[in-house]
Amino acid sequence: MLVTVLGAIVIGLSLGLLGSGGSILTLPVLLYGLKLDPTVAIASSLAIVALIALAASLPYIWRKQVQWSYVLRFGIPGMLGTYLGAWLSIWTSDLLQLLLFALVMLLAAKAMLRPKALPTGNIEQVKTWKIILDGLLVGIITGLVGVGGGFLIVPALVVLGGLSMSQAIASSLVIIVLKSSSGFIKYLDVLAQQNLQLDSAVIAWIALIGIMGSWLGTWIAPRIPQARLQQVFGWMLVIMGIYIATDSLLAMFN
Repeated sequence: MLVTVLGAIVIGLSLGLLGSGGSILTLPVLLYGLKLDPTVAIASSLAIVALIALAASLPYIWRKQVQWSYVLRFGIPGMLGTYLGAWLSIWTSDLLQLLLFALVMLLAAKAMLRPKALPTGNIEQVKTWKIILDGLLVGIITGLVGVGGGFLIVPALVVLGGLSMSQAIASSLVIIVLKSSSGFIKYLDVLAQQNLQLDSAVIAWIALIGIMGSWLGTWIAPRIPQARLQQVFGWMLVIMGIYIATDSLLAMFN
């Protein structure tokens, strides 16, 4: 239980500090901390991340840092992609979902540990079709393996949209809310088909702890070097990604 509580705090901190990483951490907490069924864990992860990201976005909305036009251009295709990814999960085994999740974790770790320079372009010179396509692809990943995709959304908004990092993080949180909510709605059908049920109490208390962590993260973000945070977070993803992949493969042969 202590590990689960600490995990919930870190989930919120990650979203508040970096605008990403919450769902990458949520699924392992549910799988290994609470021993939930993988499909239930993915659905619960989407609900929890949506709630925490919504709370984390409020201070940014108050400061008027959310770029709503980009939220629509990235978020709506992302919602469609997430719904499609959740639909595809019906024909995807638990093992394959976990292995895909581990791969996403390792790719996210690479992005964190070897970040490329993100140029800030002119906010008016937008390649809209690229933003829409990227939103759709990230959405499919979200629905299939239960990740919000903030680590993909933030760079896309900076590179393709020309947003500043603070604007990209703020907009990313709102997009995560939209995509995670869309995926969760579809997963309700998936759960019904498999005769599985959510534990609303678990979702509520993890989300509540995570929300408090997100507000703390938003408050301390300007006071901590972001590069150092990304390094720590990246290595944590490497360790968890290798563990999940190894554990899944061992379970397959046992």
